[in-house]
This record gives sequence, C-alpha cells and structure tokens, in this order.
Amino acid sequence: MSTQNPIFIPGPTNIPEVLRKAVDMPTIDHRSPLFGKILHSALEGVKKVLKTAEGEVFVFPSTGTGGWETAITNVLSAGDKVLATRNGMFSHRWIDMCQRHGLDVQVVTQEWGEGVPADRFEEILTADTAYEIKVVLATHNETATGVRSDIAAVRRALDNARHPALLFVDGVSSIACYDFRMDEWGVDVAVTGSQKGFMLPPGLAIVGFSPKALAAVESATLPRTFFDIRDMAKGYAANGFPYTPPVGLLNGLKVATDMLLEEGLENVFARHHRIAEGVRRAVSAWSLRLCAARPELYSDSVSAIRTPDGFDANKIVAHALTAYGVAFGTGLGDVAGKVFRIGHLGSLTDVMALSGIATAEMVMADLGLPIALGSGVAAAQDYYRHSAGSALKKAA
Repeated sequence: MSTQNPIFIPGPTNIPEVLRKAVDMPTIDHRSPLFGKILHSALEGVKKVLKTAEGEVFVFPSTGTGGWETAITNVLSAGDKVLATRNGMFSHRWIDMCQRHGLDVQVVTQEWGEGVPADRFEEILTADTAYEIKVVLATHNETATGVRSDIAAVRRALDNARHPALLFVDGVSSIACYDFRMDEWGVDVAVTGSQKGFMLPPGLAIVGFSPKALAAVESATLPRTFFDIRDMAKGYAANGFPYTPPVGLLNGLKVATDMLLEEGLENVFARHHRIAEGVRRAVSAWSLRLCAARPELYSDSVSAIRTPDGFDANKIVAHALTAYGVAFGTGLGDVAGKVFRIGHLGSLTDVMALSGIATAEMVMADLGLPIALGSGVAAAQDYYRHSAGSALKKAA
C-alpha cells in the first residue's frame, strides 16, 4: 500500500499534516501549567463540537470501545435494564459489552440497513410503567452499514413516553462529521473517538456526560477504575490526569477542534454531505445500491455498497490494496462479503473523493463486474462541479 494515496476506510481517517505535527511534540511535564492549557483547551473545543453548554467532557487514553465502557460502568449497576437496537456490527458490540457487564439488555433486532426504530422504542418505553429501563442505547451512525439514525426522534420517543431513562449515543463515526446536538437532543452520554471526525490517530476515547448522567454516577455500582470519571474530574481540577496522559494526542485534539471551529461546524457538515452525495451519485451510476435501506438513512461519513449476489465483495478490497495501493473498508458481520465500504469522513476533499471513486471503478472492471469506466467519476464530477463551486463562492 502506498502511503502517498489517501485512504477510504471509515476510520482511522487521513491525518492533515498540521495535526501530525501537533501530535509529534517534545516531551513536557504533564504536571506543568503548560499541560493544563492544552488539556482544558481541548475539552472546551470538544464541548463546542458536541454543542453542549451543560455537559462535561472526559477524555481517556483508549478508543470508542473504551468510551462505551466509560458510559456504562460510570452510570449503571449489575442487573440494570438497557434498551437497544441491533442493526449493525457496532450496535452489536455495545450490546455484547453490556451483557458481559451483567446488564439486562432488551434487544430490538433490525435488518442490517435499517436504523434505530424510534416508534418501537416509544411503545416499549410507554409499556415500562415501572421504569425498569435505565438506559436507551442508540448508534447514531452505524459504521458497518452506512446507516444514520435520527437521534432527535429517539429523544422524542423518550419524552412522549414520559420515561426517565438516560439516552446514550454512540457517535464515533458521526461526531465532528455531521450535526450533533447534545443539549438539544437530550443526550446523556455521547461517545466518540479521536480517529474519525477529529482526524487524529487512534488513542482517545472522548465522552460527554450530561448533568443527569453525572448525577447517576454516585449510585452506580459497576466496577470501574481506569475509566472512573470521578478520578478524571479530580485530575482535571488540578490541571492533570489521574495517571500519565497522552500529551501529544491531547495537543492534537486541541488543534483539531480549533481547525473544525475555524472551518465552521456547519461548513464541516456541508462538506461531508457534499462528498458523500458525490459518492452516492457514483454508486447509482454503477447500477449498484447502498446497504442503507432508504435515502433518509444514508450516512454522510461512510457508504456501504452492495455488490451483486454471489460476488465476494472482499475481492474488491483486496485487489484495490494490492493493485493500486488504495484502502477501502470490508464488510463486517452479517454483511461480510456482501458490501465494500467507502469512508468519506474526516480530512477529505472532493478531489480526493474522485480518486477513490476512480480506483473503485478500475478495481470492479478488473474483477469483471459490468462497470463502465468513468461512469461514476462523471456522475460525481457533475455533482461536485455545481455544489462545490457554490460552496467556494460562499466561503469567498
């Protein structure tokens, strides 16, 4: 694989040079005032990306999976009941984690390609008159299937049912890519990581807690040590961590949030939508279809593209890597071998996306699929020419 080519996996994403330099910094004393400035600037930047004025942000040396564990161990006790949907690999893994921690998970199973069923959640929550359900889990963007769920609709389901359950949201491949409104949507715990929308290497679990979630921490009894937000809060108050922090990554997070806010969050979201729509136009030109069942579910950070029945989609990923030095995402779980994924999130431009679309065309043609070279590229070019041009004029 050539490191000169952009990658098109759904994360880790391409790292801008300025962020590579921000992470690659000399060792400093992590108990010094300089570290405190890096830390608190990063935390405040994340709060702005989450659009929360009320919540508190905690950053751990980990990944999104550690963020999931932070959420459940700080708020829940063994035997607590959780409501969740299994509609992809990452919702499945969060459910599995809850079950391993001794939680009672009520699972609503969906076809992989569908979103979180807010209407079904509302029925279940309304029927739970004893308020046994303590938490509702929702995956905002299911990375395995390229499906975006409506978190505002899940909040309405809770409100309509007049249910006090907390709302936990996996935003690993959505936050910093498209609109996330922690306060407005009543999200109690939001989980993300450094390696996707924040354009950094893997290594940080980023978790936002609402006041309601913070209040639940003292009564929760699941074991936690490394991920105890109480210890982390004490460290923050003293401008430090309860253990050795990943200083370079935190400095990168500070710079990444500065970059996102300088571009303007609405512009960031518009850029992701524009690039994603160009990929979708290409998929349509190839006479292929997405795993996501309907347009309102289409993800702006990753497209999972179904290949014809009987064709092993893993061949596309393998051939792209060996023949052209380009990385696409494989199918996972129930859609393994049935889809390949184009990640279009983080540090990406229209021009970079066109190179990925062109490579996918060459690969599929090499493998004998009936793809006309240039068809998807032309469809994306036509869209980008008009949408990107207008965006640049607005920016100017």
